[in-house]
Order: sequence, then C-alpha cells, then structure tokens
Amino acid sequence: MLFSSISFLYYFLPAVLLLYFAVPKPLKNGVLLLTSLLFYGWGEPRYLYFMLFSILQGYAAGILMEKYRKRSKIFLTASLLCSLGLLAYCKYADFFLRNCNALTGLSLPLLKIALPIGISFYTFQMLSYTIDVYKARVPAQNNPVSLALYIAMFPQLVAGPIVRYEEIAPQLAGRRHSLASAADGLHRFILGLSKKVLIADTLAKLVQICKTAGDASVLFFWISAVAFMLQIYYDFSGYSDMAIGLGQIFGFHFPENFNYPYISRSITEFWRRWHISLGRWFRDYLYIPLGGNRVGKRRWLLNILLVWAATGLWHGASWNFVLWGLYFAVLLVLEKLFLLPLLQKSKVISRLYVLLLVLFGFVLFDAANLREAFSCFSAMFGGGNLPLLSASALYYLKSYCLILLLAAAGATPCFHRLAEKLQHTKWGGRFFVLAEPLGLTALLLICTAWLVDGSFRPFLYFRF
Repeated sequence: MLFSSISFLYYFLPAVLLLYFAVPKPLKNGVLLLTSLLFYGWGEPRYLYFMLFSILQGYAAGILMEKYRKRSKIFLTASLLCSLGLLAYCKYADFFLRNCNALTGLSLPLLKIALPIGISFYTFQMLSYTIDVYKARVPAQNNPVSLALYIAMFPQLVAGPIVRYEEIAPQLAGRRHSLASAADGLHRFILGLSKKVLIADTLAKLVQICKTAGDASVLFFWISAVAFMLQIYYDFSGYSDMAIGLGQIFGFHFPENFNYPYISRSITEFWRRWHISLGRWFRDYLYIPLGGNRVGKRRWLLNILLVWAATGLWHGASWNFVLWGLYFAVLLVLEKLFLLPLLQKSKVISRLYVLLLVLFGFVLFDAANLREAFSCFSAMFGGGNLPLLSASALYYLKSYCLILLLAAAGATPCFHRLAEKLQHTKWGGRFFVLAEPLGLTALLLICTAWLVDGSFRPFLYFRF
C-alpha cells in the first residue's frame, strides 16, 4: 500500500485514526503495530516474514547483550550477521552471482529474489538499535511490541527517514497528542502528497518522454537530466514530509530528512541537506568507528572512499551506484583538501558548481547500468552526432516550462520565506487563517483527482 493511493487516503488511514484514538493509551502502540503490519503486508504478505525475523533476532540480541555483558560482542556479531545477511540475500545475492559469473566464466543460476520494500531502511534501524544497546547508549527494550513498532511503524517504514532508536525510545514509552499537533501533521502530510503527486509524477512523465523520444537531441538529454534531478527531490522529500506529518498526527516526532539541498554552495553542504538521516547513520555507525578524520591522511581518504562506496551500494545492487558513491567521495575529498575556501568566495559560481555536479551525479544514479550512464553523458555533449535541438525537444520544453520553473523555485526557500513574511503582517496573518485550510483542502482534492485519473507512480526510493 502506498501513501499516494486512494485506498490509503480514504480507507486505511481514516480507519486507523479512528481506531487509534478510540482505544485507551496502553493499547495505542499495539493498535499502531498491528495496522503497520497490515500496511506492510497488504501487497506481498510474504515480505512480513523477513521483517518479523529481523525484529525477533534484534529483540533477542538486545536482551542477551544486556543480561550477559561479558559476552555481548558475541550476541552483537550474531545479530549483525543476521541483519546484514538478510539484506545481502534479498538485495545483493544476484549482483554477486552475476559478477562471479563474469569473472570466472561460470554460469551460476541467479536467485531472482524480489526485493522486500523498505528492507534497507528497517535493517539500518535495527542495526542502530543493537549497536546502541551493545555500547550501552540505550537500555535493551524489554517490551517486544515497542521494539516491533520502532521497526514496523508504517509512517516511515518503507522509505525513511531512518530513525535512531535513542531518538524514538521515549516516544514509544509515552507521548502527547493534541489537536494542534495533529493539524500541523496533516498540513505537512498534504504538502508532501502534493509534492509527490502534482510535481514529481508530472516530471516523471517528462523524463519518460525524453527517454523514449524518436528524434533524440542534446537538448532532450539535458531536459531529462534536469527533470529527473527535480523529480527525485520532490518524490523523496515529498515522502519524507508525509512520513513526518503522519508521525506527528500519532504523537511522534521524526527527524528532518531534507533542508533545501539545491541551494548548497558545496557538495559537502549538499550532503548535509540531502537525505540527512542516512548521512547521520553512515557518519555515526561507519565513518566514526573506522576512525573518521582522527587518523592519518591515507587512512582518512580510505575511510571516505569506504563510506561512500557503501552509501552507493546501499542505494542499489549495481556498479553505477557504487561509482555514484565514489564520485561524490572524490568531490568531497577535493573540497576538504582545497576547494572549500575557493567556493566561499562566490555565492553564484559555488551554487552553479553544486547544481551541475549533482545533476551529473543523478544521471549516473538514474542509469540502468554503466553503459547507459556513459551513453547519456556522451549524448549530453553531442556524442553520436546528435543534433543540438529537435522540434520535439523544443515542443516539450515549452509544454513543461512552467512546471520546471515552479519546481525549481519550490526547491528553494523562497516560497516558505514569502509565506512567513506575509503571516507576520496584519492582513497577511488574517488571510492565512482563512486561506490555509481552504488551500490544503483544495490541494487534497486535486491530488485525489490526479490519483483517480490513474496518474500516480510508485515512489522512486521504494526500489532501494
């Protein structure tokens, strides 16, 4: 089941809200857990077995580590092997088999395992729990329902944000509910839904048109790259907004996942603003344990390369994702060594530098394989004797010009700052009191019309 679907918006979510707020406080976690399991198993119930196994082994490991501190490393190792082994089996088995066949000339059969939705996200959450219990940052969770809810909570289960256990543990034990908080959460949810359905899905159509155009041109490839760059931002940040908003309705406060990354003045700053929860996870659970920057220069460079290779591989079982991660690793190293002071000298050039390099990164990210990626790069610079322009490219550029401009502007804080300024004026404040609920209702109705029309597309990050 998807957030951007009629079944979720008008059947599942209202039923869950009615049940959740009808039961007494001691039963709320249980209700939320059961409905989360229903949500996850709606399309493919067999995927529940993977997640339940992850929960059970993590729960057992936490209890055993706390009870037998002297042997805690054994239990941690066993839990890590279970979690990472499950992820490797589901996500990377065929990748390793294909590469083994290519290197050795063997013909080992592929397993062709369907990737369970959200496994990368809930695996990382379970890893954070077991590692934090091992390091005594948090006590082991004795209530299996609470731990299961931490892993399976449907608002952020399938595509994040990646929530660390220590952040959510107090809220699992007790949280406050209020009408004002629920209203703010609903506001955030509708805005996220609008970003996904009205902007990301529209841009996805443009990307598809560019990829299947009969009269390909250099302009078509650049339009596709820009459209995908904006699409993935609105798709993923829209989902994060919906997850954070839903969590707020149920009394939870999840960490922010995006902070206008396309206004960054360096790649370093970009990764502090993009997929923030994943960046924090790799920093705290891989980069710092490897020694971070507190080691010699060679080891420090190796640490960065390892972390970003892992970041790329986390996104997908393909060499283009690994290269994508290493691409950003090289850029980050160059910035840390000498580029950052130069970038600070110009606000315009530094931002253009970020946008261009991130755009190239997403061309690599979107490609099915390395051959397709290099073919796209070549075409963007006129390779293959492609014409610079074509009639179709100019037609679709004019047709989608408005949505591209609005999407570009919306990826900056300009609309948010304008709204804040208006709210602090005498008439603007009164206007927002009346216009905001009407505007949100209108957005929900428009999104509903889009979904009824069959225009919705699955979230991009579901495949990770």
